[in-house]
Amino acid sequence: MRPIVVIPTRLGSSRLPGKALTDINGHPMIVHVWRRGLEADVGPVIVACGDQAIVDVINDLGGRAVLTDATLPTGSDRAYAALEFTDPEVAHDVVVVLQGDLPTIDPATIRATLEPLSRHAECEIATLATEIEDPIELQAPSVVKIALAIHPGDTIGRAVYFSRAVIPAGVGKHYHHIGMYTYRREALAKYVNLARGVLEQRESLEQLRAIEHGMRLDAKVIRTEPLGVDTLADLERARALLAISDT
Repeated sequence: MRPIVVIPTRLGSSRLPGKALTDINGHPMIVHVWRRGLEADVGPVIVACGDQAIVDVINDLGGRAVLTDATLPTGSDRAYAALEFTDPEVAHDVVVVLQGDLPTIDPATIRATLEPLSRHAECEIATLATEIEDPIELQAPSVVKIALAIHPGDTIGRAVYFSRAVIPAGVGKHYHHIGMYTYRREALAKYVNLARGVLEQRESLEQLRAIEHGMRLDAKVIRTEPLGVDTLADLERARALLAISDT
C-alpha cells in the first residue's frame, strides 16, 4: 500500500464555530492534528481546507495545504478534492481521512486504520470501533453501533450494518463506531459519486451509503476512543491532555 493522510477541515462548524483555528496551548487545533498525522509516519500529510485562513496557518509551518470548495458536503468529498489536486499521477492508492477535530489522537490509532485493508483485499473502506461496556452508552442514540461480524479473539471484523439502535440482538459484545475512515483510492472515488441512500437518510448516517451500494467496510477494534472536539468542554479536555503530554 502507498498511503497518504488527508485532513479535511473548515471553519464553519455548527457546534463550535471556528474550532479548526481555536487555540490549544499556543497552537491552533488543526496544527495539533497535522502533527499527529506526521507522527503516524504512514505517508505524506495534506490538509484539505475549506478556508484560506487554515491554508495560511499550515503553509506558514512548512506543511502542505490545499484550498477546496467551501460548499463540499462531507469530509470525504473535501479529502477527495484535495487528493485529485495534489496527486493526479495516482502515486498513492490508500487515503487515510483524518478528521480535523482530533488533536489528541494517538498516532498508533491512525496506523490501525490500515490493518483491515492489509488483511483483506476485498475490504474497500476501513474504519474503527471500540467495545461498549457502559449500558447507558449502549442505549444512547447519539452512539452509533456496528453489527460487526467478528470472530472471538479477533480485532478485525466486517461491518454489516450501522445504527443508532442497539444492534445486533442477542448475547454478546456490542461495538461503538468511531467515524474515521481509510479508503482504497478507487473506493473513495466511487463513494463521493454515490447517491444518498434510503437507509442513510433514515438513520442519518453517511457510512450507510457505502453499505447500501454494496461496498465492503471492515472495522479494527481499538481500546480507546479518540477525543473529538465538538464542545467547549471537549476543548478544555484536549488542552489538559496535551498539556500533560508536553510535560
